[in-house]
Amino acid sequence: MNELLLSIHWNPDTEFIRLFGISVRYYGLFWVIGIALACSVVRRQYKDKKIEDKKFEPLFYYCFLGILIGARLGHCLFYEKEYYLSSVGSFTEMILPIQFLPDGSWKFTGYAGLASHGGTIGLAIALLFYARKVKMNVMDVLDMIAVATPITACFIRLANLMNSEIIGHPSNLPWAFVFESVDNVARHPAQLYEAIAYFILFLIMIFLYRNYREKVHRGFFFGLCLTYIFTFRFFIEFLKENQVEFENDMLFNMGQLLSIPIAIVGLISLLYGKKPKETNPK
Repeated sequence: MNELLLSIHWNPDTEFIRLFGISVRYYGLFWVIGIALACSVVRRQYKDKKIEDKKFEPLFYYCFLGILIGARLGHCLFYEKEYYLSSVGSFTEMILPIQFLPDGSWKFTGYAGLASHGGTIGLAIALLFYARKVKMNVMDVLDMIAVATPITACFIRLANLMNSEIIGHPSNLPWAFVFESVDNVARHPAQLYEAIAYFILFLIMIFLYRNYREKVHRGFFFGLCLTYIFTFRFFIEFLKENQVEFENDMLFNMGQLLSIPIAIVGLISLLYGKKPKETNPK
C-alpha cells in the first residue's frame, strides 16, 4: 500500500475537447502535433538544400499513408495474424476501421492496433516511391526524414501514455505509475521512458544536422535514427508487458525480434556510406 501512495496515479480523460459533437482525443492530437513538427523540420531541410517546393508538397501524403498502412498491417500480421486471416470479415477489419458485431451489424472503431515496426517499414517503402516520383536520391530523402522522425516518435509515445497503453512491468520506484484504467499496480511508465529517449535523440539529430551535415556521409542520419531507436526499443521491452499472449513463452518478444534486423540495417548505414558530390538537388 505504501508503494502505491508513493506512485503517480494516472487516469487522465482521454478526450481533449469536444467540438460540435466530435470528440478530439489526446491520442489523435499528439499524433498530429508530432507529424506537424516533423514536417516543419523537413521543410527547413529542403530550404537549406535549396530543393524546390513542388518536390516537398507530396511528401506528407507519402509519409502519412506509408506510416498508417505499414503500422496497421504490421500490427495485424505480426501480432494477430491468426485472427485477421481467419475469415473475410476479419480481413476486412484489417483494412477498414470497423468491427463486425455478432448480430451482423458493424461499428466504427478506428484503427485499434498500430505497430511502430510496421510503420517504419511502411514509411521506408513509401519514401522509395516518393524519391522515384520526384527524382531525388532516396538516401538523401531518408536522411532528412530521419532527422525529424524522433520528435514524431516522442509524441506517439506520449499519446500511448495518455491512453494508458503499452504499460511496463510492476515497479516500486518512486516515479512508477498506477494506470488506474488497467489495474491497481505500480508500474514502469515505459511510454514515458521511450518519449524521453526519443526527444533526446531529436536534440542530438538537430545538433548534428546544424553543425556536421556537410561532413557526414549519405545515410548517416538514417542509420543513426534506426540504430538508436531500435536498439533502445530492444532493451526497453524487458521493462514492458507483452502485448499478446503468445509472447509469454518467447525468450525475446515480437517487438525485440523485429527490432534486431532494423537496428542492423541502421548500423550498416551508419558505419558505411559514400559522401555525396558537392551538388544541390533541384
